[in-house]
Amino acid sequence: MFASAEYRFQLDLAVDAAQLAKYLPAGFTSNVAAQGPAKDANLRLIFVDSQEIEGADNRVLGKGANRIAMLAAPVKNATGTAQMIIGGIAEDTAAAPDAFGVYLAATNTKASRSFSTTGGVTTITEDWDFTAAGGEHLAIHLKFTKAAANRGIGATVFYNPADPTKYVVSHTDGSTDIARNVTTNPPDRVQEFTLTASGGKYADLLNGAKPLSWDSQPVFSRTVNSAP
Repeated sequence: MFASAEYRFQLDLAVDAAQLAKYLPAGFTSNVAAQGPAKDANLRLIFVDSQEIEGADNRVLGKGANRIAMLAAPVKNATGTAQMIIGGIAEDTAAAPDAFGVYLAATNTKASRSFSTTGGVTTITEDWDFTAAGGEHLAIHLKFTKAAANRGIGATVFYNPADPTKYVVSHTDGSTDIARNVTTNPPDRVQEFTLTASGGKYADLLNGAKPLSWDSQPVFSRTVNSAP
């Protein structure tokens, strides 16, 4: 069990279904929403800045902080819906591979987030850049204006893609500011955006990916429990 206080930026994507299916174990298929802000998304690229990580004893776990770029797929099987982390690059090399054997250790990471306020309007600029030893590379650059975020509380099962009999349950309490969305069409506040992905499965999955939702999650707390 561990708990983490985080900042996140999540990019909902529509990627090639056949390519994605190659990375899902037998018995699992994509769980693609038919409506709402996640409509048509079958993969999420999530950049995580874990600023406080604690173990079951409420003490700092490991280095107490980590940055991760991860690919999460909404999935379903005969028992219901869940998610599956199918790739990722972690700044803390001790966290790679992770318990599911998915994360790669970063050989280079760059992460920056800055803001300026003029006339009551706050503009945020973010850069995330992760590279692993095999040339795997995940990066985004974006600039957007901030708006009020909506709070959401939930629990999600994450299955191990290598052994789906194993899973963890992630309990989350966080806020989401949707800066751009192609389905719900809120005011488009994204001024600059680029996505870069290369190497291994990242090139396979993200080549030709269609961004669907740009979600800043300024307050995000997570408690992860192993399966009973």
